[in-house]
Amino acid sequence: MLSKTDIARIRSLREKKHREALGLFVVEGEKVIAELLREKFPFLEIYATPSSPLAKNATPVTEAEMARISHYPTPGAALAVGPIARPTLADNELARGLTLALDDIQDPGNVGTLLRIADWFAFDRVVCSPGCADLFSQKVINASMGSFARVRAVATPLAPVLIEAAQADTPVLGCDLGGGDVHELEPLHNAVVVVGSEGRGLTPEVRATVTRLVTIPRHGRAESLNAAIAAAIVADNLRRAQS
Repeated sequence: MLSKTDIARIRSLREKKHREALGLFVVEGEKVIAELLREKFPFLEIYATPSSPLAKNATPVTEAEMARISHYPTPGAALAVGPIARPTLADNELARGLTLALDDIQDPGNVGTLLRIADWFAFDRVVCSPGCADLFSQKVINASMGSFARVRAVATPLAPVLIEAAQADTPVLGCDLGGGDVHELEPLHNAVVVVGSEGRGLTPEVRATVTRLVTIPRHGRAESLNAAIAAAIVADNLRRAQS
């Protein structure tokens, strides 16, 4: 049986301030927990109802207890608690390999999907500005699926590290409607792709660091593309140019 202290602690992790204070986060859902376990993610606690396939390797809880610790109106059959680890960038790390930089993307579903895109196209890292959705929020983790455990994701102010990359002659490609045709990209083995929020685009501070603006040619009348879709198309063109 879960204690009142445990229930209160797990429930508190729905808020970023408590996640940061305790250094813990929550993942719910059998599918995403199972995928993270396959990636050897070091969960500290796993709870499951008797009907869950994860029950044999978890602390058993009743459906009523799961409803009390769940962060969702309709609780699932499994919940896990993991440690927060926030990696930092090495000096001039963005000068090497492919980086996806997220400039104030606040929608957690988009951030999670962008992690999956970076994973799909084998980017070396994802860098998120402080204005992005928290990497350890449930919606980000669920949207990313197992990519959360496979992608090196760093939260840091973007402008200084983008300036550093540009000074090392690494192209900093900003996604923007006024940019050049992304299909004309030459092969680039080192590059940073910067994606801004759908509503505001790139922030002025980050735009000033971009060495080249790129866009996806529009053939219809849609005003814009979803940030994750745009990033996927740019990433695909980078990879195709390399082949």
